[in-house]
Amino acid sequence: MIQISIIIPCYNEENNLKRGVLTQVAEFLDKSKLSYEVIIGNDKSTDNSLSLVKEFVKTHPHFKVLDLPKGGKPGAIWGALQQAKYPIVLFTDMDQSTPISEIKKLLPFYDKGYDIVIGSRGQDRTGFNFIRLLGSKVFSLFRKVLLQSSIDDTQCGFKSMKTGLAKEIFPRLNVIKNIQSGQGWRVSAYDVEMLFIADKMGCKIKEVPVLWHDEDTSVTKGDANAKYLIESKRMAEEVWRVFKNNLKGVYENKSKK
Repeated sequence: MIQISIIIPCYNEENNLKRGVLTQVAEFLDKSKLSYEVIIGNDKSTDNSLSLVKEFVKTHPHFKVLDLPKGGKPGAIWGALQQAKYPIVLFTDMDQSTPISEIKKLLPFYDKGYDIVIGSRGQDRTGFNFIRLLGSKVFSLFRKVLLQSSIDDTQCGFKSMKTGLAKEIFPRLNVIKNIQSGQGWRVSAYDVEMLFIADKMGCKIKEVPVLWHDEDTSVTKGDANAKYLIESKRMAEEVWRVFKNNLKGVYENKSKK
């Protein structure tokens, strides 16, 4: 039986929680042949997210929630990851834009020797408006050219990897090294650096097409358009930083455990 730790970061997800996303996750996992745990990392939500998750956890013994210091999405993932006990870990978003059932597409590749298996949304991203679709294509081209990457979609929120490897890579990420209290919900391009480091370590990475449709109904994370512009700028800056760090040899002389 496959054993897997599932990590869900949480910041102001009240509307998504009220429409039953955790029930969807639990119902699928209970019917699966997986041995699992679900760890929800709360990033100091300012709405009713934490109380809703706590209420859910009371009746679902495979689920637990951690109320973590403010650290954005990567901080929430890292805080939960440190408590993961199973050999494979999956990162998935609370809104379930990629449904948990898509995990069945990823797991078979671990029997084929892969260290990391990630979801890819493809080019047709249902729910993206024209500006976001164009922005994603520009970002992908910028990242691929600068970092010489063959990965099509580094930003899909549905990623799995060997847990020991994840625990080795995350402390090396710039965003984890520099987490400061009160930064807010910072999505960032931590995924780019994580996958770049893994590739430099010689890890086998598989990208698998998964279903994706924008299901995020949250209204308590701030203005969506303003947030998108800020995040786009940050992501471009972080790709540039990874490029410069690579030139400096920051990612060299590290081997996979």
